[in-house]
Amino acid sequence: MKQKLIVLLVAMAMLSTPLLAQTTPAGGLTKIGYTNVDYVISKLPESKLMQNQIEVTKAQLDKALGETYKEAQEKYEAYQKNGAQMTDVIRADKEKELQNLQTRITEMQTNAQQSLQAKQQQLLEPILTKVNNAIQEVGKESGFLYILNMDAGQGTTPIILFAASEENNATNLILRKLGVDPDKIEAAAPAGAKPATTTPAAATKPATTAPAATPKKK
Repeated sequence: MKQKLIVLLVAMAMLSTPLLAQTTPAGGLTKIGYTNVDYVISKLPESKLMQNQIEVTKAQLDKALGETYKEAQEKYEAYQKNGAQMTDVIRADKEKELQNLQTRITEMQTNAQQSLQAKQQQLLEPILTKVNNAIQEVGKESGFLYILNMDAGQGTTPIILFAASEENNATNLILRKLGVDPDKIEAAAPAGAKPATTTPAAATKPATTAPAATPKKK
């Protein structure tokens, strides 16, 4: 399950919280800022805690699913080995048991997926609120008419395709408002990395449980 936050989340539909900070421009000048909300979220301590909690939840779900799959596999192998010697009644009962286990595994996979998504949304909501509040404050304090989200989400075209300079990049202002030192981030980042264009983090993507193979009958 463990994926890097930059593959966080996530990004996903849950990031569709209002992200425009608006204020009255001084002297009638239009000042438009931009940022990358996914990048900002990925740099918050809360995001790492969220990812850890999701991984713990997923491990618990995977364990339960694995135990059920192991039970089904063992019973299927026993059926294959001894099926020819079973009476019709016993064979029919074993086949029904295997079918029920297959159905149970499928339901567990679906429930695990939904449970992980619900858990992630629950943990992500206060983070989004915190980031949005910071954007609003930065927008007002810095005199931006708008602050646009540069990344529109996975598989979509970014809102901003070209920026002539970093002058209106509000990312560092937002990070500082959230108590994160952008200088430390840049010092630790690979050469040439730019906050506004960093790939969205995985923690904003729905966490998924890999489907387990179900026993097949001959």
